[in-house]
Amino acid sequence: MPTITRLRAGFTVAAVAGLALLGTATSALACTSDDGRANPIQGHAPDCAHLNGVSGKKLDQGDFTFTGGDKSKSLNITATKDGVKVEAVVVAGGDDGYAVYIPGKKNLTKDLPWNNLIAPHNYNGSQPKIDSWFACGTKTAPETTQPTKPAETPTTQPTETSAVPTTSQAAPTAAPTSTTAVVAAPAGNETGGTGGQLANTGFDNAWLIYIAAALLVVGGGLLALLKFRRRSTN
Repeated sequence: MPTITRLRAGFTVAAVAGLALLGTATSALACTSDDGRANPIQGHAPDCAHLNGVSGKKLDQGDFTFTGGDKSKSLNITATKDGVKVEAVVVAGGDDGYAVYIPGKKNLTKDLPWNNLIAPHNYNGSQPKIDSWFACGTKTAPETTQPTKPAETPTTQPTETSAVPTTSQAAPTAAPTSTTAVVAAPAGNETGGTGGQLANTGFDNAWLIYIAAALLVVGGGLLALLKFRRRSTN
């Protein structure tokens, strides 16, 4: 009986020691990080569909503006393309672990930029380089603005106008008829007795003929009157 008791006591001590050593080893292998914004998890990083609280899909690195990342000790994300919404950023590296960053949780700002994102520690506590990183979320196509169509200016129909000839067309004129002009003899150039024509010297003397004729008539009348009076007196 004493021997059995001693054996039981030995097994109990060994079990307690084993549990203590297992707890120490587990603590030594636990995933840790100096970044209070991260959630360090031991094991290989799953895809977006198996991350708690994530409904989106894996996004392309080309959707981000960033520095660092693969083969660097930190990652800085400064911008995303239009229409990209990030639900989580996963940073893997070290001996066996990855860190999950959720925007708006554990002191990680909801909006960019997100600087100095890191992978969990190595087993010896050193900071490893990042093996890989990716983000989960949704992406929608940005709305495109349709260009404003300029107002159509109504075209003015040309007004029909009568064609004006460039070369003036003169109305035909009748050719002058060649005629021989008959020069009429000026009045007063005819002689009293013969009817012949005198040369026109530019001096019109027809009135002299009329005065002479009048004087002859008056003279004749006086002579007749004198003869009549003589006969009366005799």
